[in-house]
Amino acid sequence: MRWVVTGASGFFGYHMCKGILERGDECVGVDIQQFPYDMDVEFYRGDVRDMDLMRRAVRGADVVVHAAAALPRWRKEEIWDVNVRGTRTVLEASKREGVPRFIFISTTAVYGIPKVHPVDEDHPLKGVGPYGESKVEAERVCEEYRDSMDVGIIRPKTFVGPVRLGIFSLLFDWIYRGKKIPIIGDGNNRYQLLDVRDLVDAVLLLAEAPKDKFNDVYNVGATEFGTIRTHIQTLIDYAGTTSRIVSFPPWLVKPPLKLLDFLHLIPVYEWAYETVDKDHYVSVDKIVKNLGWKPKKSSEQALLDSYKWYEEHRDEIINRKGVTHTVQWTPGLLKLVEWLF
Repeated sequence: MRWVVTGASGFFGYHMCKGILERGDECVGVDIQQFPYDMDVEFYRGDVRDMDLMRRAVRGADVVVHAAAALPRWRKEEIWDVNVRGTRTVLEASKREGVPRFIFISTTAVYGIPKVHPVDEDHPLKGVGPYGESKVEAERVCEEYRDSMDVGIIRPKTFVGPVRLGIFSLLFDWIYRGKKIPIIGDGNNRYQLLDVRDLVDAVLLLAEAPKDKFNDVYNVGATEFGTIRTHIQTLIDYAGTTSRIVSFPPWLVKPPLKLLDFLHLIPVYEWAYETVDKDHYVSVDKIVKNLGWKPKKSSEQALLDSYKWYEEHRDEIINRKGVTHTVQWTPGLLKLVEWLF
């Protein structure tokens, strides 16, 4: 099989390309950033909104996995343009080149802040912020193309694992240096994560599913998961540092976080700080039943794998800053929180 992965240079892209090559299949990568990994990937550097580029990249493909996206810390206009117009461009290029199957990597952020758990795929869509809203619209664009090709949609929970940094790099850095860890609320809310390699397995299974099961929407998340407090304590216990968890009431910290977010003075975005003190987990019964998918890692195990990778590679990545999932995020005014502690 010949696969095309957009967003190939990113965190998920790295693991997706790796999983494809391990099957012995051909892999084509597309990304606006250079492909930094030592893999046998045919790479096209460019923007997913470029129709000519995308037609060349997807030509002859059996499956396109569209994972490229502008992330929550990008400008609102760019998030919408990349995530919606970019998705339409990749779909249209795939249609014109006769690609039979298209898999869109969405997000459970399309559910907003649900009050009932677990959340299944029929839950109303109400994205929070430009990123969540753009993913809802991108899914609607995907549905428009089901008359032309098979289009499957996967909604993963926040996924972690080796190479994952981004917002987690702030937590990892504080634990590594033995700092106090501030959390919103008591931390006893259940919070589901996902190992990135389990997500790759879900994509590989979906690609070979019968047509009636392929043209559908699937949640993907760990089936074993604890609370925000157990997630963080797992890392502290492993690291053996003097870090400890300090709780703050939501009414006290959310208003200033919202203001600082609006002023772009912190790297934390609305959906993250609005959900971190609440239960947040989805049902994966559908993908288990239809595709026989089963995750190998619990949320805590997946997060610990991320931390272990960070610890091992800290010296080489500590000065790499940016707004993607594969670099350290600049703490901004969160540095003040560290100083106050």
